[in-house]
This record gives sequence, C-alpha cells and structure tokens, in this order.
Amino acid sequence: MRIELYSSEYLNIVELNTTGDNENYIKGDSESKYLESEVFNLFANCFENANKLYEFFGATKYNARKIVPLRNELINKLETLQNIKSLEDFQNYLDQVFLGQEFIDELRVEDNKWTEKWEFYLDKLILVNKGIIEMTDKCIEEQQVLWVIGY
Repeated sequence: MRIELYSSEYLNIVELNTTGDNENYIKGDSESKYLESEVFNLFANCFENANKLYEFFGATKYNARKIVPLRNELINKLETLQNIKSLEDFQNYLDQVFLGQEFIDELRVEDNKWTEKWEFYLDKLILVNKGIIEMTDKCIEEQQVLWVIGY
C-alpha cells in the first residue's frame, strides 16, 4: 500500500484533479494526484462533511463554495493525526474511522511488523493530509475546482 500522493502510473485509486472548471475536468491528467482507496478512506469523512453530494464512485466537485469547508475538515483531521502519541492511540483512531480496519488489514499484509513502525505510517498519513491541504490552498488562491473521482 502506498501512503502518499502519486501520479497516474498506478491505479486502484481516488483521483484528486484540479484541471477542470465547474462543468468538466480532464480525467487522468498529468497534474492529477492519486491515493489508494485504503488510504483515501481515512480522509473520506472530510470530503463527505464538506460536500453532502460526495459520491465515491463518481466525480464530486469542490468549487469555491465547497473548497473552504473541505480545507477546514482537513485541518481538523491534521490536528487529530498530530495528536496521536502512541500505538494505542493510532489503533484507537483507526478503529473509529469508517473502513479504518481495512487500512490496518492492508498494513498487516504488507508489513507484519507495522506495529513497531507505526510512527512511520502515521508520519506518511500526516504528509498526505498536508498535501491535500496544499491542493485546497492552491484551489482557493487560483480559483480552481477540485474534482474527486473514485475508480
């Protein structure tokens, strides 16, 4: 599992796309960033809370009216992640997140010693969170639309 934002070379993903306008976007554009669904699921509530029309298996638009609420949700998520100080806190957090167990299961498959390196994985999630916040900042500054497309 890749806990990072990455280019279109890898699929099983959610696309974060800033190439469009209020009506259209360029699917799979080279500027798009992607998250594996197991990682995105940890942030899905931010997208759902910011836009009640959010749809995982489709395109959801975050325009000027929705991008600031999304940014605020992501900032709250970042604070939550940064306040995790122990493996127990990390596991409790993941247990409380919808589909968080799926993330843990994927960690177990890829790294049977993940509990010894939990801080590494937490740091990666924090970097992803900050990266998405940077995307929202760019959308706000440049008056762009963020499209979120699940595949």
